[in-house]
Amino acid sequence: MGNAAEKLNQEKGYHELLDVTGLSCPLPVLKSKAQLAKMEVGQVLKVIATHPDSQKEFPSLCRLPGLELVATTADDGIYTFWVQKTL
Repeated sequence: MGNAAEKLNQEKGYHELLDVTGLSCPLPVLKSKAQLAKMEVGQVLKVIATHPDSQKEFPSLCRLPGLELVATTADDGIYTFWVQKTL
């Protein structure tokens, strides 16, 4: 998903940014779910996290109906996720 992430970054391919660096799981996912609940269908939330478990938690979150994991990156302990609200 690296190319998709690069394209999203270049185009500011997100509507909201959520910085959950320093928080341990499950807080990054819980805060993301709360933010996504406020967003419109079709909008993308960019989440920046530092907890390693985020790499497993966000794909699990996006298996829920109405969410799609558009892209992910992992760079030197910083994990970035683009999640689109589809329903």
